Amino acid sequence: MAKLLPTLLSFLLLGLASAKPPGTPHYRDFFYVGETFVPADNSSIAAGQIYVEHLTPASGPSKKYPILFVHGAGMTGTNFLNTPDGREGWADYFLGAGYEVYIVDQPSRGRSPWQQTVDGQQASFNSFVVESRFTATAKYGLWPNSTLHNQWPGPGTLGDPVYNKFYTSIVPLLINDTETATKVNNALVALLDNIQKPVVLLTHSQSGLFNWPLADSRPKLVKAIVTLEPGGPPFLGDIFTPTVFSRPWGLTNIPMTFDPPVKDPSEIKTINVTGEFPGMYTCVQQAPPARQWPNLKKIPVLTVTSETGYHGIFDDCTVRFVREAGVHVDFIRLQNAGFHGNGHMFFMEKNSIDIAKKVVEPWIGKL
Repeated sequence: MAKLLPTLLSFLLLGLASAKPPGTPHYRDFFYVGETFVPADNSSIAAGQIYVEHLTPASGPSKKYPILFVHGAGMTGTNFLNTPDGREGWADYFLGAGYEVYIVDQPSRGRSPWQQTVDGQQASFNSFVVESRFTATAKYGLWPNSTLHNQWPGPGTLGDPVYNKFYTSIVPLLINDTETATKVNNALVALLDNIQKPVVLLTHSQSGLFNWPLADSRPKLVKAIVTLEPGGPPFLGDIFTPTVFSRPWGLTNIPMTFDPPVKDPSEIKTINVTGEFPGMYTCVQQAPPARQWPNLKKIPVLTVTSETGYHGIFDDCTVRFVREAGVHVDFIRLQNAGFHGNGHMFFMEKNSIDIAKKVVEPWIGKL
């Protein structure tokens, strides 16, 4: 038995040495916020609430402003916890940098309940949509630059273990954009009121549409906005639905505060801008002089766009709309910062931590 002890000890030490790093030590709690009670079966049920995960560095936060992560369409807050191939996610990175972190699931999504008698219809992304737009765009080549995509960890197609982990994390989402925007804004306003101090709002894709009404509703509780390939462009659908009229308030489906004031979105006059954007995209903007977003004028914005994602075609148009509304926007294309081959989900791709470390955190750190 005594002879076995060194061998057993060696195996134990080998196991510890090869174990996955534990990540940033932190405290974790969760809560729900934003509920309303509606009649049901001679009683009531709660609807509209969101799941919130609250992470705090074990040594305590060293940075002044918490970061609030809001995921995109079909996703949940798990997007930011770790990557599909098992590396640390952005939540872990920012915890390690000293930030307090909040992560949510949008209403009627993931751990935030969908109430069948209250909430609208849902839909899901099939694998073709996910592969062709997010993970294997070089294979499908649906837009210029898509063939340059090489930063997804693996082939990004059905059957690959990493892709399967990502695809199976995708959940149904509400079909109606106005319903989604209304419920998200109500819940996030309640969350900011609960946090009771200014946050850095970090959004991706669809949730980039929610930056603006949230900051409009609570301008003193949004210190800054970091938006990764934000929802857009103004007034029209993206490259997959380029002729579909959408977002009647410009970049939102719900009202914004404008100066001069707007009672109805039909009062917002528009012009078509051509020849100034990648792929000869027609960009719809406010007709001059552009109405302003007065409640956002003191809130700085960072927009980050990948080299190969489809947002590269129209994010310039989105940024132009926000700037002309009187908001300061720093716009970074990753290829201009030395990061090549990234796609729409760059915050979980192979070089994701370097992007957080060299592009996003330095900007937040200056606030």
